[in-house]
Amino acid sequence: MQAHRVVVAGAAGRMGRAAVRTISRREDMLLVGALGRKTAVGQDAGTVAGAGAVGVPITADLAEIFLAGRPTVLVDLSRGGAVPDHAAVALDHRVPVVIGATGLAAESVASLRDRCEAEQVGGILAPNFALGAVLMMEFARRAARYFPHVEIIELHHDRKRDAPSGTAARTARLVAAARGTPPPPAVEETVEAAGARGAPIAGVPVHSVRLPGLVAHQEVIFGGPGQTLTIRHDSTSEESFMPGLVLAIQRVGGLRHLVEGLEHVLEL
Repeated sequence: MQAHRVVVAGAAGRMGRAAVRTISRREDMLLVGALGRKTAVGQDAGTVAGAGAVGVPITADLAEIFLAGRPTVLVDLSRGGAVPDHAAVALDHRVPVVIGATGLAAESVASLRDRCEAEQVGGILAPNFALGAVLMMEFARRAARYFPHVEIIELHHDRKRDAPSGTAARTARLVAAARGTPPPPAVEETVEAAGARGAPIAGVPVHSVRLPGLVAHQEVIFGGPGQTLTIRHDSTSEESFMPGLVLAIQRVGGLRHLVEGLEHVLEL
């Protein structure tokens, strides 16, 4: 079997380092490029990731990586602002993209979708690569048909910049679509402090917690007469995202368009 030739953007970040460690240990994948912040440029990507030297230096020029490394997949785990430019370079070379960044503007996602469709090149945009988190979203979507009263609490480490998380936002939209018209409130609420009832996304209240010691956690709480149902997922390290990332790398080449959410390659 021919190995997937992978370039990782955001290679010096927490998720990027985990991806480099994972890819460098696999026989079916070969790390051929690493894009990272200026402070890491020139360092061996494996050394930065704690995997030992892999002979791939971190650089700041993605176009150069594509010319020299001939990648077959771009994995982008960088901050959202740079993602459209990175994806454009990959699609210029007709290379599939796996994107783990969140907070992309709607117009950027639409542009990426159109470009993948036009080029007939696969793309996966996933707010969460943890397989348990994907299943949590699917279970919540199914439960919403029977429990229309629902709220979401997402908890992350204090270095996360965006709130709410992309996973929480996607969960809210999936739940809202499945349940249909939201039930009316039981009372007319008086909110004494702005934000106390969370941020409504598609009519679903979402509450964000940011604390040191956390990694990535989410619970979806449903309420009904005389009962509650809580669906919760916990990631306790970045390694929890790696099996899903590996699956995305393996499957994206078989796509000819952009899909949003890893569930599209899990055959759920």
